[in-house]
Amino acid sequence: MALLFHVAQASDIDQASQSGSYRCESIDADGFIHCCKPDQLQGVLERYYSGVKGLLLMHIDSGLLRSELVFENTVGGEELFPHIYGPINMDAVVQIASL
Repeated sequence: MALLFHVAQASDIDQASQSGSYRCESIDADGFIHCCKPDQLQGVLERYYSGVKGLLLMHIDSGLLRSELVFENTVGGEELFPHIYGPINMDAVVQIASL
């Protein structure tokens, strides 16, 4: 199992719990769901979520994903980040924790 993380809003998780698949606004805006590897999590939290309250952390088993997973950097850097091109099937989510 390769573990990935996704920082989520509680309202998106609530909808996913009912529908069985997770979507967020980045699918419409960017075409994919932003994720990170465990060693990238601290940097992502510091850069994008400093001071934001009420977030949840999805732990995702990448081997169970039904949507395409691509490791890439879309902003021009060298570090590759996991992007999921489609919804996340909730049976790939092994844990949801508060941040």
